[in-house]
Amino acid sequence: MTLLMDATPQVKELYPLPLVPRPWVLSSLFAAFNVVLLVFFSGLFFAFPCRWLAQNGEWVFPVITGPLFALTFFSLVSLNFSDPGILHQGSAEQGPLTVHVVWVNHGAFRLQWCPQCCFHRPPRTYHCPWCNICVEDFDHHCKWVNNCIGHRNFRFFMLLVLSLCLYSGALLVTCLIFLVRTTHLPFSTDKAVAIVVAVPAAGFLVPLSILLLTQAVSVSSADRTYKVKCRDLHGYNPFDQGCASNWYLAICAPLGPKYMAEAVQLQRVVGPDWTSVPNLHPPMSSSAVNPPARPGPHSRPAWPT
Repeated sequence: MTLLMDATPQVKELYPLPLVPRPWVLSSLFAAFNVVLLVFFSGLFFAFPCRWLAQNGEWVFPVITGPLFALTFFSLVSLNFSDPGILHQGSAEQGPLTVHVVWVNHGAFRLQWCPQCCFHRPPRTYHCPWCNICVEDFDHHCKWVNNCIGHRNFRFFMLLVLSLCLYSGALLVTCLIFLVRTTHLPFSTDKAVAIVVAVPAAGFLVPLSILLLTQAVSVSSADRTYKVKCRDLHGYNPFDQGCASNWYLAICAPLGPKYMAEAVQLQRVVGPDWTSVPNLHPPMSSSAVNPPARPGPHSRPAWPT
């Protein structure tokens, strides 16, 4: 993916007022409540209907639902404490009076200045008003885990949605099978608990399935839930590299090292395929571009995507 950059001075612009961070106590308590809710309903399920099935020789149900619960709990907790790709605040030496434009597959992007973090945001980077941070490749802010979904934890988010779908479906099927096989028995605590577990499992299964399908379509087309004007008038998406490549980049590609605290270290090393252009028009041929050169110690490289 070729990335080109240009910098030109500009008259000072008016910027919106700084965003006020939302109270974090309630959102943190809500995320913790979701973890407790998962453990509570899972405990009811394993203690009553799943126990009855296992005691009657149906070991396939705890063998399937047990690992699914472990996978769901692991992905939920991991997503709560994961780094979404935070870009730490810049230095006072940078300013908004310079315009930075980058080219991604013949698509021009003007790097927006973030007045809260004091640096020019790379393409698809957004300042989250809830977390008060800039997140690389921002997708959305998930209130269920009180964390942003971005470049570094998007695969954990997909794992959580997939595991929740499988686990909810397994709970629903197991409870229904238990109720069918105990129709000849009088109403008991096991049946009451099976109904209590099956109702929320069925309620969460439908929206989770829709969310999983929506995210799968977004990954296939290299889209994001929060679209930061990444398309031109013709609907061209320069980040789309094909369905297989998009899935590899989103799920399997190496994440690379985390960003450092210093603003100058936020920028990755410029590769040999990067080069500067003297104007804001994409090069039409290789002769229109200056030969690439590695940046010096005082130079400012372009932002990668």
